[in-house]
Amino acid sequence: MPALPERMQSGTPYPLGATCDGMGTNFAVFSAHAERIELCLFDPSGKREIARYELPECTDEIWHGYLPRVRGGTLYGFRAYGPYQPEEGHRFNPNKLLLDPYARLLHGQVRWSDALHGYRVSSPRADLSFDRRDSAVAMPKAVVVDEPMHWTGGNRPHTPWNETVIYETHLRGFTRTLKRIRQNERGTFIALADPYVIDYLVKLGITAVELLPVHAFVQDRRLTEMKLRNYWGYNTLAFFAPEPGYMAEGALNEIRAAVQALHAAGIEVILDVVYNHTCEGSELGTTMSFRGLDNKSYYRLMPDNPRYCINDTGTGNTVNTAHPRVIQLVMDSLRYWVQTFHIDGFRFDLGVSLGREENGFDPCCGLFDAMRQDPVLANVKLISEPWDIGPGGYQLGNHPPGFAEWNGQFRDDIRKFWKGDSNMRGVLAGRLQASGELFDHQRRKPWASVNFVTAHDGFTLEDLVSYNDKHNDANGEDNRDGGNDNESYNHGVEGPTDDSAIVLQRDRVKRAMLATMFFSHGTPMLLGGDEFGRTQQGNNNAYCQDNELSWYDWKLATSEQGRELTDFVARLARLREQHPTLRAAHFLRGDKEVAPGMREVAWFDESGAEMTQATWGYTEGRLLALRRAQAYGEKRADVTVVLINATPETHVFHLPQPAVSWRLRCNTASPSASEVPWTEPTIAVAGHSVILLGTIVRTEPA
Repeated sequence: MPALPERMQSGTPYPLGATCDGMGTNFAVFSAHAERIELCLFDPSGKREIARYELPECTDEIWHGYLPRVRGGTLYGFRAYGPYQPEEGHRFNPNKLLLDPYARLLHGQVRWSDALHGYRVSSPRADLSFDRRDSAVAMPKAVVVDEPMHWTGGNRPHTPWNETVIYETHLRGFTRTLKRIRQNERGTFIALADPYVIDYLVKLGITAVELLPVHAFVQDRRLTEMKLRNYWGYNTLAFFAPEPGYMAEGALNEIRAAVQALHAAGIEVILDVVYNHTCEGSELGTTMSFRGLDNKSYYRLMPDNPRYCINDTGTGNTVNTAHPRVIQLVMDSLRYWVQTFHIDGFRFDLGVSLGREENGFDPCCGLFDAMRQDPVLANVKLISEPWDIGPGGYQLGNHPPGFAEWNGQFRDDIRKFWKGDSNMRGVLAGRLQASGELFDHQRRKPWASVNFVTAHDGFTLEDLVSYNDKHNDANGEDNRDGGNDNESYNHGVEGPTDDSAIVLQRDRVKRAMLATMFFSHGTPMLLGGDEFGRTQQGNNNAYCQDNELSWYDWKLATSEQGRELTDFVARLARLREQHPTLRAAHFLRGDKEVAPGMREVAWFDESGAEMTQATWGYTEGRLLALRRAQAYGEKRADVTVVLINATPETHVFHLPQPAVSWRLRCNTASPSASEVPWTEPTIAVAGHSVILLGTIVRTEPA
């Protein structure tokens, strides 16, 4: 580094973060309550502080300064001076090195020490005490980024929502055991760009990968001491910086290369993002960044006692997304990932927390309004996890237009139906039609319902049919963690079995649930690995298992059983692509005749008679036929019938009138059987299976 000047120039308050112009770097950071802020520079190792400057200006609560001769690669952090008054919500402590909230690249990892706390951990006064130890040696450092962006072509796929098939996966676990990839690149963005991986996703019929958090996150001290790791990554340290472990060589262009390769194959990239809380925890947590810069602005605090954090997230703190500067932080982060890395969408963890204003959840909150009107975000996919643990925390269907939502009700009801619960036939009908009772308002579309049977949080599909109870002993919490109500069924034996009859039954139910999801209106989301039977050995909360328990077993994927299931899932995706009736762009209400004698949606029992109030009310009904018709080209309509049998026995279904020339497109009881014409008026549907029939008819009488 060249010789540094004695003092900083005033610089500018925008943009926030460290902005290098080739001659020097402007630093800008928000704090409404700080009295002064210092910039600290470090040697290339990050171990030794080599210079300290007071930011000379504060404009509109943005502290800023320009330092000539500071270029890309420089390591830095901040120290903030102000009141240490926890009872008033202020926790300034200049002894603590603070990470820039806008840091775009990190150097080093958190090294756990009591010095990371702003208070003396051993003090009887707890967080009311003041700790004078310097935390710099334990903190990662921000890196000034001056890396050019390299894009060659790579137009975004812009896949329409109703054609989208999401594959939720963990970046590291997806390729960690894939031996065809060089060992140092497994589990990184470079591996995600490997032609084998991309070809696999294309053949599977995936149009979007949804990656668990890739923002830089902290390995929790408790887990580290238990010799476990934060695998999922829901413990964000920096909203602009990627997790260093996900880059093989530490270059941001690795991310760009992966996104570009996926785009070239027609696959979008969606990031799971965690703006609802940070890694600093409760008032008894650490002081690493936001807390030390302005605790009272960045976090929601108890109104009557701001010493304490509001904990609507279950992690100890809740980000104050009602604050204008925090809204700016989130928006700047989202735009950064879209503009710098061409990310195609975001899934918002605990999205209800993001919509909380002073009086609770508000779909017209400032942050949601900002997202909905932002031109950069106008063409990306926005998905909310529509719950948190705060008051009124379950808000499924209540997000504003423009958002899709994880439909947890779909997950629970599909599980219950195929498990054999009573009084589920009418509920199933609603789920098959994109849960219109939840989403059909404000001109929202069926795609707003993101349908899934399994996700990262909970059982895999294989475990869902193999375990009655969770088995989370490896997590070190005496099996207390994770949900207890999984709506799972082991079919007679807990865990793996050599009983061929049970294995056959489990496989049949898996295929039936997958078909139900792919044949439902809405946006299907497949949990990565479910397509070949990935298991977590009954662990339904593998957040801390960065090992073979969570990593994808590619040997299983290449086994005969694994390949058969993968081929079946790919077939379901193709059928969904080929039949507009399986992926309707609008809600179908059954009040429109598409072809002679055929409304756009109609329901039948096994006798071929239309469902009545009495048959819907039969609590033990587990047989159902759904016919859909949709205009398809000139004077034609695509027509499909989905026949569902959730009983153990084979049942004969009479096909609904009018009679047409059907083609048997899929039978989950015989997944490898070829498609054949079907001219008979009846068809036998095996127990725990789904059949799809399809045809093209004229929309006008001949």
